Amino acid sequence: MNDADKEFSSFSDFYPFYLGEHQHPVSRQLHFIGTLIVILLLVTSIILQKYSLLILMPLAGYGFAWTGHFFFERNRPATFQYPFYSLMGDFVMFWQILTGTINQHTKT
Repeated sequence: MNDADKEFSSFSDFYPFYLGEHQHPVSRQLHFIGTLIVILLLVTSIILQKYSLLILMPLAGYGFAWTGHFFFERNRPATFQYPFYSLMGDFVMFWQILTGTINQHTKT
């Protein structure tokens, strides 16, 4: 059984698999940009009290991320099999790129 078919019992077990599915530098950059836009849309919608902006969040987040998967990683997004862990992974990877814990521009 390969990791794509594995059932993960915790996020800490899943995250190394997640990073392995996001090795291409452009894919990581696209994920970072998509997650940043999601955060900015959330903050903007709250500040301006324009909650209709929230509908753009999935489009921004998934649009950038799936572009990375389909055109650069050439793999199936983990979202389809692990939606909650994958969403958590997006934010953890975003934070790690932002803080320099992992590199946005090179493979792991």
